[in-house]
Amino acid sequence: MAEQRVREDFVELYGAEPDGVWAAPGRVNLIGEHTDYNDGFVMPFALPHTAVAAVSRREDGRLRLHSSDIEGGVVELEVDSLTPGSDDGWASYPAGVVWALRDAGHPVAGADVHLASTVPTGAGLSSSAALEVVVALALNDLFALGLPGWKLARLCQRAENVYVGAPTGIMDQTASACCESGHALFLDTRDLSQKQIPLDLAAEGMRLLVVDTQVTHAHSGGEYGKRRAGCEKGAALLGVDALRDVPFDGLDAALARLGDEEEVRRLVRHVVTEDERVERVVRLLESGDTRAVGPVLTEGHASLRDDFQVSCPELDLVVETAVAAGALGARMTGGGFGGSAIVLAEAADVDTLTKAVEEAFAAAGYAAPRVFEAVPSAGARRLS
Repeated sequence: MAEQRVREDFVELYGAEPDGVWAAPGRVNLIGEHTDYNDGFVMPFALPHTAVAAVSRREDGRLRLHSSDIEGGVVELEVDSLTPGSDDGWASYPAGVVWALRDAGHPVAGADVHLASTVPTGAGLSSSAALEVVVALALNDLFALGLPGWKLARLCQRAENVYVGAPTGIMDQTASACCESGHALFLDTRDLSQKQIPLDLAAEGMRLLVVDTQVTHAHSGGEYGKRRAGCEKGAALLGVDALRDVPFDGLDAALARLGDEEEVRRLVRHVVTEDERVERVVRLLESGDTRAVGPVLTEGHASLRDDFQVSCPELDLVVETAVAAGALGARMTGGGFGGSAIVLAEAADVDTLTKAVEEAFAAAGYAAPRVFEAVPSAGARRLS
């Protein structure tokens, strides 16, 4: 239905059928937060929620962009005039992808693009990465660039880092481009090696809930950048290329070397222990001990809350309420400062847990959260 609607809207906007329709998903990160820009490990999976794009190739240097999710008309740009920082609205994401492709030497001569997305914005579920990847995949096909998913992800990350100005890591774009249905993606963000880990919670009588707190966060905000800079400072003080190089069994010694750099110590402790948690979850899933993943999620939330300090009262309330009501585990997911939490639960407990969280939010005077099930879904693909 989404494919057909986007196709019909494209015809109404541009007066002709699109050359094709593509989709790219948002993602939930099961474990591994703020590790990707430290060359560490992450473990996302794709959501069924997608950005869908109808696109046609142009040869005249014109780029026309439209989104059914944003008020306003078609944004018209010249591809030769695209420069980092020149756009500050939603169109900077797809325009940045075109810029990144061309800057890397790929002959993208223009396009007509119409977009629609079901990925919640500001919820920490990578709505911007889905937008970038769907445009990149479409242009990759239409201009016969022959780029694999991981290279498209790299270019999309560059678009967001340089063109948009948001200092994000590589996880979100790689998850959108490379995840597979029924699996979580174990990704080494240093060399981009990937391993698909089977994740069929329903078959084991479990569910993973996403609780969107409705508190919007922004990756380009200063707090995210501060933590990234702090991690880089920690790596420099410890004489390593990235915090991924600090061994878990050598963490205490590393922290001692940081002396009175308390803020840096906290950041280092989170990243090193979070990398270990990702590897632990991989071992648990591969051994079939999926329920034991729950406490690891809760442990990760405590680290994000106390050491990395990127949680917020609403996220903490989700985790505390869910665990108290019988969840197997819970944690915030995404960059933090708002967004969503995930809750691992027995299938039979979903209604009880959902009600408990909703009642806790009402009692605290917060806006009602949005709760839905996260099912590991397919990555970016051409629909027609």
